[in-house]
Amino acid sequence: MSRTVTVLMGGNSAERDVSLVSGKAVAGALAEAGFTVRTVDAGDGPHAVLAALEPRPDAVFNALHGRWGEDGCIQGLLELIRVPYTHSGVLASALAMDKPMAKKLFVRAGIPCAEHVIAHRDEVLAGDVMERPYVIKPLNEGSSVGVRIVMADADGPALGNGDWPFGERVMVERYVPGRELTVAVMGDRALGVTELRPHAGFYDYEAKYTEGRTDHLVPAPVPGPVYEAARQYALAAHRALGCRGVSRADLRYDDTGGEPGALIMLEVNTQPGMTPLSLVPEQAAHCDIGFVQLVTWMVENATCD
Repeated sequence: MSRTVTVLMGGNSAERDVSLVSGKAVAGALAEAGFTVRTVDAGDGPHAVLAALEPRPDAVFNALHGRWGEDGCIQGLLELIRVPYTHSGVLASALAMDKPMAKKLFVRAGIPCAEHVIAHRDEVLAGDVMERPYVIKPLNEGSSVGVRIVMADADGPALGNGDWPFGERVMVERYVPGRELTVAVMGDRALGVTELRPHAGFYDYEAKYTEGRTDHLVPAPVPGPVYEAARQYALAAHRALGCRGVSRADLRYDDTGGEPGALIMLEVNTQPGMTPLSLVPEQAAHCDIGFVQLVTWMVENATCD
């Protein structure tokens, strides 16, 4: 078993604060498990990360979220210096972060996805590129950063005053009513299904990371066949992308027309949060896998592509 572990955390993405919390929790658990742990804030860029990895650890626990830490970039750096790391490799990370490409792979694997179009920011500013209601998403952000829901009765342009710092291209996706479900995958096992019920609005960044803003129902109170289908879709998506280690699939369950409803895959997160409010540790605990045991397993299964 690897004994020295460097935890990469922080970074410069929109999810920096969440990553710092994840990294701190992981470092504490690994130390409790008996590892020699060092934490590194990756905010100073690749040269600083390379310097901080000397002497080389036995493994890197990648607790970064968002761009550079989750999109294949840091994975490529670790591949070059041949240091084993947790979570998915270069290709799977890049594919999952590119929402349109990931959806193409999901559809090929027989996983239902919401209809979408890719539009230029100016087109979305000029008017609806799809009949309302729809969802606007950045092509390559996580944690619901930048996500906006445009309902049928919403006033004004979809992008408001045009403040859109996420690039020139925008994903516009058909809004799926119903319930928010998520499934954690650990290796070749889908751990369970959680239903997320925000107290107000939708399951956005604030609802995810503010205590008391969302109820987590574990296991999700959905019909048995739906529960099992959600688990199978999550595992199929994990495999379609080529993920390894831990991932988390987010789905919508549209039961507004009665049972049985329809499951729709939204996306797969290859670097799910490891904070006290995070969903993967919660589902693992439901399966009698404690947090220390979870992160230890992740380090023991760290590798290079």
